[in-house]
Amino acid sequence: MNPEPLRIEPTFSPRLWGSRTLAPIYPEITNLAEPIGEAWLTDVSCRLTTGHFAGKTLADAWKEMPPDWRGANSAEPGDFPLLLKFIFPTDKLSIQVHPNDAYAGVHEKAAGGRGKTEMWHVVSAVPGARLFAGLKPGTTREAFRQAIASQSLETLLQSHETRAGDTFYIPAGTPHTIGPGMILCEVQQYSDLTYRVYDYGRVDAHGQPRELHIEKALEVMNFSGVATEKTSGLSLPSAVGSKSLLAACKYFAVERWSFESPFSSPSHLTYFELLAILSGRGSLHSAAGVSNYSPGECWLIPASLGMFEFRPAEHTTVIRAYVPNLFILSQQLYRVGFTDEQLTPVIFG
Repeated sequence: MNPEPLRIEPTFSPRLWGSRTLAPIYPEITNLAEPIGEAWLTDVSCRLTTGHFAGKTLADAWKEMPPDWRGANSAEPGDFPLLLKFIFPTDKLSIQVHPNDAYAGVHEKAAGGRGKTEMWHVVSAVPGARLFAGLKPGTTREAFRQAIASQSLETLLQSHETRAGDTFYIPAGTPHTIGPGMILCEVQQYSDLTYRVYDYGRVDAHGQPRELHIEKALEVMNFSGVATEKTSGLSLPSAVGSKSLLAACKYFAVERWSFESPFSSPSHLTYFELLAILSGRGSLHSAAGVSNYSPGECWLIPASLGMFEFRPAEHTTVIRAYVPNLFILSQQLYRVGFTDEQLTPVIFG
């Protein structure tokens, strides 16, 4: 079975705070009957639409792939490790927090036992759009409880104005919410464990408030007051266009590629990679053949594919995500001249 790029069809998740139009990521999806909050690009129930595994779910294809497609880091199939999403908020999400692996492994075995560390890349944002992430220094558990009761919880969170191109790293334990007026690309551990602490008094379609998880949230929340900052990113060497490392941790590494001329990259034998098309159209070329790409698509590139090339018909922007070996990644960056001082705000241990 020769390796080939695989296109993954997204699934769409309705949310109270979502949008009835998913343009410009999906310009054809407008005037929806119910608001869609998230497009899951690598939901394990997503179907593959190209290649040998066309018609199969990502979960089934992942288990059946040759080990060299998954790469040395994932030679044993296990569970699919990464979840990529687009998020389309027209209202604030609930104020929430996610557990780490240690807590989830003990208390959430039925839900998979994995925590949730994530990062957000801002695809677009209207002037003044904001998100909240991290507690202000000095916030205590008791002050947090009181703020829930007085409906003033936002006053304890760090507020960040967002612009297109911003990136935020959100480790497990960080309380957060996302405001309206932006589209985000999220890369995260494959987990859907969310502990809501405040939902702005909203009710669902049946007139019922959504469940809150205050006690669990307080057990996993980080009260250290460490500042949550936009990541600075690292501009990587590139012969064409631009390439930058947005953030990396043991769960994922994420790059942003931008180009308007043919752009080549080798696959890597140690890991498969995921390519999410933020904007642009064109064709993807490899030894397996030629495929056309469009905004909103996600492609799985087998570790053993070899060289592949984007040939854009218009300016193209891509998010690239993979599961790294942080030691090897750091050594590669040292070799091209980066220092510890430059790596520290981007690579999280």
